[in-house]
Amino acid sequence: MKVCIAEKPSVAREIANVLGASSKKDGYFEGNGYQVTWTFGHFCTLKEPHEYYSQWKRWSLDVLPMIPPRFGIKLLENDGVIRQFGVIEKLIASADEVINCGDAGQEGELIQRWVMQKALCKCPVKRLWISSLTEDAIREGFQKLRDQKEFDKLYEAGLSRAIGDWLLGMNATRLYTVKYGQNKSVLSIGRVQTPTLALIVNRQLEIENFKPEPYWELKTIYRDTTFSATKGRFTTVEEGNKFLEEIQGSLFEVTDVTTKNGEEYPPRLFDLTSLQVECNKKFAFSAEDTLKTIQSLYEKKLTTYPRVDTTFLSDDIFPKVPATLKGLYGYEALVEPVLASKIKKSKKVFDNSKVTDHHAIIPTGVRATAMSENERKVYDMITRRFIAVFYPNCKVSTTTVLGEAAKVEFKVTGKQILEPGWRVVFDKQAANNQADDENNNKEEENILPDFQKGETGPHEPSLNEKWTTPPKYYTEATLLRAMETAGKLVDNEELRDALKENGIGRPSTRAAIIETLFKRNYIRKEKKNLFATITGVQLIQTIQEELLKSAELTGIWENKLRQIERNQYDTRVFIDELKQMLIQVVTNVRNDWSQKSIEIEEIKEPEKKPAKKSSPRKKKEDTKEKKTKESSPKTDKDVICPLCQKGKLLKGKTAYGCSEWKAGCTFRLPFDGTVENLSNDELDKYLKERQ
Repeated sequence: MKVCIAEKPSVAREIANVLGASSKKDGYFEGNGYQVTWTFGHFCTLKEPHEYYSQWKRWSLDVLPMIPPRFGIKLLENDGVIRQFGVIEKLIASADEVINCGDAGQEGELIQRWVMQKALCKCPVKRLWISSLTEDAIREGFQKLRDQKEFDKLYEAGLSRAIGDWLLGMNATRLYTVKYGQNKSVLSIGRVQTPTLALIVNRQLEIENFKPEPYWELKTIYRDTTFSATKGRFTTVEEGNKFLEEIQGSLFEVTDVTTKNGEEYPPRLFDLTSLQVECNKKFAFSAEDTLKTIQSLYEKKLTTYPRVDTTFLSDDIFPKVPATLKGLYGYEALVEPVLASKIKKSKKVFDNSKVTDHHAIIPTGVRATAMSENERKVYDMITRRFIAVFYPNCKVSTTTVLGEAAKVEFKVTGKQILEPGWRVVFDKQAANNQADDENNNKEEENILPDFQKGETGPHEPSLNEKWTTPPKYYTEATLLRAMETAGKLVDNEELRDALKENGIGRPSTRAAIIETLFKRNYIRKEKKNLFATITGVQLIQTIQEELLKSAELTGIWENKLRQIERNQYDTRVFIDELKQMLIQVVTNVRNDWSQKSIEIEEIKEPEKKPAKKSSPRKKKEDTKEKKTKESSPKTDKDVICPLCQKGKLLKGKTAYGCSEWKAGCTFRLPFDGTVENLSNDELDKYLKERQ
């Protein structure tokens, strides 16, 4: 009998259907020579400190560092886990072969390996490795089962990660809690969570300590077009006024007009991080929300494996593209032009050298039905990206106009879209009000008048005072990018790819790391911005060891884990390095006689007002009033339109608009995950602050 161990009951059911194991048993399916069972998350974990030595149960500096001579695993103390493990253990004991059908990634490999180790699996083991849960993908995967040994290094990388997290987490948490925690609360320290917290704290302190400085910009308006002086900023008003006086009263002359035609490539396909970033920007989804949503779409067979860090597809996907496109129900109008001619194979989309275990996230072509609102939004984003990469490039024309007044040089640049190409995929999206695409809203195209070299005329110069601004607070979107590139915020996609090797955390764990910081009360969220609490700030300021809080150094460790996965680095060397670092950290903290203590910021629960008793008649009146309010139109009657100052704001499905729109008022405030939830007073204040 062949025993298949899936990652969860729903996946086991899909596999059983394909294999013909149709008989439902207690904890598994059986039939056609197969028994298909399942786990659900981690069944095993590394042992607790006191399970190695009894003296390690006490939180004391005297027993640190705790370094077990050999790490061991144990079964989680959970009734459901214990019962299901008993089923797996019994099936493995009489199996001829075991097929590991766990999640096709490092964490999934570790989960299943530990279960098989705990169950004392002795028979041969095969590995199912698939990127989607469609029937065709499962069937093809079983036809190409691989030997478990091919994934030994993947398991070693996962094991090294777990051991590293145990060593640092268990020891550093006890070390800082006992030394600085005032016996009030546990001060959690983690290999990835602490450098991530440091990113937020350092940015916050940079903003708080920022001192704005004035500067002046010289501009002039010629033919309703604003030109900027090429000299850039002036640090003193006197210097700026000197140039302003020179050009006042003189004519403006166009000295050069240059037009260059270029092309813009379609946006790349999604990896998990870029998907989380976009969902946070557009829908204010947390990283955890996006991960749960895309995992659900994967389990519904609508999208491919989500925990990926590449934006490329492997070459073997190319022949399947037409069938996938044909299956995209609801997108026929966008797909038709692609299928009308031969699909080109672009190296910017298909590149085996950029794909390791899994390719970028794409739709499977299975008809999408029964989706939640959030699932529909995420699915739509993924599907449009997939369609767009097969469209022509967007052709643009960039015009640069140079001019001068009294020998002071000025410049303006404008861009015009000649052929939209792939942009039409997202134009339709905005037209359908399904989502606001950043490609339509990111930049207003600055289309210039037809300037001729040598033309002259009057102009209106001005010197404008500006102030330097601090960096922005992290949002989940920008924090994910910073984690991906070890604190270096870069927009260039190719440079970002190069930095991914030294990113902190993995795509599949970054959301959980951010959630952990919330749960530990180290950070809080206000609208989209992330702020460190007093506890979070003081913890980072107390930690002197850069190894514990440096995103760059933690990124180097992450790279070593990736090298272990590729058999380019020795597991024992990685663990030994961590042990040596740990010994040094413990020594340094023990020798700190500064008497520091970290303030523990209490989590404030919202006050609940006691419910007032009301008569049956009063309850009936309240219910009637509530129904009346719910059925009334969603109109913010108190908020005056900031543009025309006449109309009142109306709340639509995707944005606020003005009641005077028929009279020509064009005011529109798109929903971004925050403004649609503001009260009338808050909305009015928000609009006034923007003016």
